[in-house]
Amino acid sequence: MPMQHVEGQNKGPVVLYALSTCGWCKKTRMLLEEIGAEYDYIYVDLLEGDERQEIIEQVKKWNPQLSFPTLVINNKESIVGFNEDKIRENLE
Repeated sequence: MPMQHVEGQNKGPVVLYALSTCGWCKKTRMLLEEIGAEYDYIYVDLLEGDERQEIIEQVKKWNPQLSFPTLVINNKESIVGFNEDKIRENLE
């Protein structure tokens, strides 16, 4: 299950690492859609084997605690958890 893409306004690469069962992850997705930003997301809990391990390593680079949601903006800024102000600040 590769990254899922959501169309919107291109604000540079935006990647959301999430869990399918996580309420805060869902709120983050809803906020991204409200802002209208184009983004990719992946539900880490739905991955298996090597694919899962690979994505976990990617998340750890941005967020060593491996908590969700982890949002990576422009390959340089990471926002851990649901932080509406910080997300708006970076994407509006």
